[in-house]
Amino acid sequence: MVKFLEAFYLLTLRVSGSIYVTSNVHFVEICELDLILKEWMEHEDTSLKEMAKKMKEKFVKYWGEPEKINKMIFIASILDPHNKLEYVPFAIVRMFGENKGKKLILEVKNYMDSLFDYYVKKNSIGTSSASSGNTTTTVSGYGSFLKRGTMRTKLEFEKHKEVTGGLGTKSELERYLAEDLEPETDDFKILKWWKINEPRFPILVEMARDVLAIPISSVASECAFSTGGRILDSFRSSLTPKLVQSLICLQDWLRSEPIPIKVEEDLEYLEQLELDLADSAKDSTIIDI
Repeated sequence: MVKFLEAFYLLTLRVSGSIYVTSNVHFVEICELDLILKEWMEHEDTSLKEMAKKMKEKFVKYWGEPEKINKMIFIASILDPHNKLEYVPFAIVRMFGENKGKKLILEVKNYMDSLFDYYVKKNSIGTSSASSGNTTTTVSGYGSFLKRGTMRTKLEFEKHKEVTGGLGTKSELERYLAEDLEPETDDFKILKWWKINEPRFPILVEMARDVLAIPISSVASECAFSTGGRILDSFRSSLTPKLVQSLICLQDWLRSEPIPIKVEEDLEYLEQLELDLADSAKDSTIIDI
């Protein structure tokens, strides 16, 4: 029983704790859970087997119908350089079978292309508006206006061709998917990877910022409100919003430290600090008198 529940305990810590991960790991965790349930459904222990079957029914209720799954879960996994469109199709077929899996893979690819096209158009609109805004301020004279305008158009065309892909060229998305997968390492930071590769994939970086920030559940917001309620209680109702924000951030930073902070170990130091403060208060009182 302990071995069986350990997997769910560890998974819960990874996806719904006080420290939240980027959304690229969610699909991997779902696949891992599906594999665990399938293994335990074939276990020789009848009690664990029956428990696994009941939990599998719950799992199927939430993740068993591909058409009901939010496609962003797969997009976030594709934006992980460890996975891309090599791991995701493989895991989808393992979960849903050949028929449902192939259909879902096609839908995910189309969704990825349409999402990328949206960010390309969004970026091109921003670029064109910025260029038009600079035209009147940086150019003087009709001849130079025509010349500089042609140069801008040419530069915009080259950028558009690089991003969207033209004849003989590949788009950012195609170049990203064509590269080899990143090797698995314990110290890998996906946000750092995208920051380093921003010059090569400026459109995909913008998309990754939005997609990787999506939480898998509403527990994060609920946890934030609970934390605020514990800090801003009836005894601290006069705290300013800025001070409450500082306390919440400080608490989160302390919890994210690799070495846990144990207050019990510092009790002697805290008691000595209080005594010193009390002595200094007495001294100041005597001086006043």
